[in-house]
Amino acid sequence: MGFFQSLRVALSCLAANKLRSALTMLGVIIGVASVITMVSFIEGARHQIVQQFEEMGSRLIIIFFSPDERRKGEGLSHIEFLTTDDAEAIRRECPLVTDVSPELPMAETTFAVGGEEFNGRLIGCQPEYPRLHNIEVEAGRFFSQEDYDSWAKVCVVGPTVAEELWPDESPVGETVRASGVTFTVIGVTKPKGRAMGEDPDKDVCAPLSTLQKRITGDKRVWMMWAQTAEVEQTEEAADQIWALLMRRHGNQPDFTVDSQSRILQAIGQILAIFAIVFGGVGGMALLVGGIGIMNIMLVSVTERTREIGLRKAVGAKRRHIMIQFLTESMTLSGIGGLMGVGMGAGLAWIVRVATKGDLPTHISAFVAVGGFLFACGVGVFFGLYPAWRAARLDPIQALRYE
Repeated sequence: MGFFQSLRVALSCLAANKLRSALTMLGVIIGVASVITMVSFIEGARHQIVQQFEEMGSRLIIIFFSPDERRKGEGLSHIEFLTTDDAEAIRRECPLVTDVSPELPMAETTFAVGGEEFNGRLIGCQPEYPRLHNIEVEAGRFFSQEDYDSWAKVCVVGPTVAEELWPDESPVGETVRASGVTFTVIGVTKPKGRAMGEDPDKDVCAPLSTLQKRITGDKRVWMMWAQTAEVEQTEEAADQIWALLMRRHGNQPDFTVDSQSRILQAIGQILAIFAIVFGGVGGMALLVGGIGIMNIMLVSVTERTREIGLRKAVGAKRRHIMIQFLTESMTLSGIGGLMGVGMGAGLAWIVRVATKGDLPTHISAFVAVGGFLFACGVGVFFGLYPAWRAARLDPIQALRYE
């Protein structure tokens, strides 16, 4: 009996017991659907993170203040902030770095215009900020080096801020009060959307020098962004920045220097662990479904004992019987696997639509095909014992079975 004939017989046997076959496949369907759904969440998060990093640029290096609180408590470290002097030193002494942008993001700030208020984020930065963050100005302009050097009380607002505070007019030329300082709006940025947990559309950018001179009273910054000319230079440039800051801060590692490739690699490792854990949970459900297939195939062997004896009596060999029952178990798991892939993809799509993209999902062909093949493999594995048992039946005793 060929494979296609065995498949036809398997389908006819499953059709003869529709309810039993459906209940048997249910475990496989749930197992594959759970694997597909959970892995799609992990892959969706990974793709979103990679896309956001690519939009920011692949040559960026992130430097941020990260004090070692344990050493501080032990009296071994005097915690210092990064400063704009550190940024100037990086420009002078790190030849691979082409741009540096020190930043001072303030705590949530209330922006007031007349009787209207809006809570957003005030960021002190330098004129290089839009170039390093791929931010474009839609109306007006970004502040210049002259504005920066003169501590000008000017700012550039995000589109959400502009819409909330000036819904019916252009904010360019208007004033807004924040942290005790009245700023003149000179530009509005183009919509960018949320990225890395932040929403730049709700930001207000002002010269870092203005915030330092008129609000904080010092040169401290929380973070800096640096950029290299070539992607291949980012790792070496990051090492140069680390060595320079260590020299400037008395070999106290109270800061972190990371290239985007390092961050992506670390995030990828974390997401891979989650994928293994979640996939393992779904895999356990799939194994339970496999046990159900084994159980129903053993019942089928018992019910069809006389049929097996008759087939052996007319010349069927052991391998023919094994192939027949393996085909049936693989057909059960294969159909369940296909339905599980469809159900998992449907659930992932529904979640993405229901959350309006806030919970991204992504299903690759590799994951879908892998889920189906794994389901087929489960059917073969758990169908081996029932098939072997059917093939070992003695034809005379099988024909006498009642």
